[in-house]
Amino acid sequence: MPRNVTVLGAGIVGMCCAAYLQRDGHAVTVVDRGPPGEGTSFGNAGILSPASCVPMAIPGMISKMPGWLMDPLGPVAVRWAHLPSMLPWFLHFRKSARMQRVEANADALRRLLVQTFDAYAPLVKAAGVAEIVQRPGYIVVYESDSAFESDALSWRIRRERGVEFDVLDGPGIRKLEPALSPIYQRGVYILDQGYVTSPLRLVQSIAAQFERDGGKIERRDVRDIELGADGPIALATDAGPMSVECLVIAAGVHSGRFAARLGERVLLEAERGYHVQFEAPGIALSRPINSASGKFFVTPMETGLRVAGTTEFAGLDRPANPRRAQVLLEHAKRMFPDLSPDPRSEWMGQRPSTPDYLPVVGASSRYGNVFYAFGHGHLGVVAGAPSGRLISDLVAGRTPNIDVRPYRVDRF
Repeated sequence: MPRNVTVLGAGIVGMCCAAYLQRDGHAVTVVDRGPPGEGTSFGNAGILSPASCVPMAIPGMISKMPGWLMDPLGPVAVRWAHLPSMLPWFLHFRKSARMQRVEANADALRRLLVQTFDAYAPLVKAAGVAEIVQRPGYIVVYESDSAFESDALSWRIRRERGVEFDVLDGPGIRKLEPALSPIYQRGVYILDQGYVTSPLRLVQSIAAQFERDGGKIERRDVRDIELGADGPIALATDAGPMSVECLVIAAGVHSGRFAARLGERVLLEAERGYHVQFEAPGIALSRPINSASGKFFVTPMETGLRVAGTTEFAGLDRPANPRRAQVLLEHAKRMFPDLSPDPRSEWMGQRPSTPDYLPVVGASSRYGNVFYAFGHGHLGVVAGAPSGRLISDLVAGRTPNIDVRPYRVDRF
């Protein structure tokens, strides 16, 4: 039966939820204080990687943390004043690194992400932007054989779940991507992976088609949720109340406080990521490149060459740290000796990250008219359309095509 559905959040996940719900015949309204796609979805690396089934927390990861934190060019930074408040998140992260949990979480990630291209196909076709999705695979690069061998567990996890890849030597890497520095001695070419040439245009295009098909997008700041006996009945916004029949919370890093308002505790951290984008890089890439040691991607996009990644835990409200963008710049110049670094732009966004690396996708454990789609961390783009399709199944009362219990909101 068609329902009136309100989607809180106009990023990639929220807009995919809205588009799929609309395709089911529901009357859908999206609410966000900013325009579609101009939050965290704006500046990510754009990677569509069904191979991203390795959780962040795996055996050996904890032991690497001190070295990363002490390295000014390292992939992880923590503002120490924030550390006490993230202790529950970190303790759950440690538990998630146990091998039994790693295997289960990898299975759950793979089941979700393997649907990526199939789930995006009808959305980009309807929006007239099918060309925005490219599928050339991508290359992970290592500076030594020992660095590659230290990642053996990650590659075993992928291989056992059907991910196909070719191992390359140094000349093999540069045959595919001549612009890369000769410092890279080993690479892995992961097949059947892709990227979007503009994450912002992807979200905007889905949003525009959603509106053409009768959907509504409201620019409002949601400040609270008004509860009735059976669940939410209205959103309190800066422009007055909005009545609610069925609510989907897909508000990125802000989703945790809305879930808490509904009595559901979620371990969610604002994992800050940065990008540096080069408008006229002077080099050409045929596919994205991933630095295994630096934990960043370099992606050829419509607007230039984007270097995006790294992790900073500093809380939700602190200003951006320009040093983290400088780290990416220094890595980029080392990776591409002929890179023209100017003109360039810098950006910071806040990934909504859970400690087990799994998103929260599913029904509320407390209210029958509430559904969640957030906590995608590094996987917002790749998991956006699969998550939207799952939400449409759950709202309609259909059995989803995968088991959604691993993504439940009450698992923490």
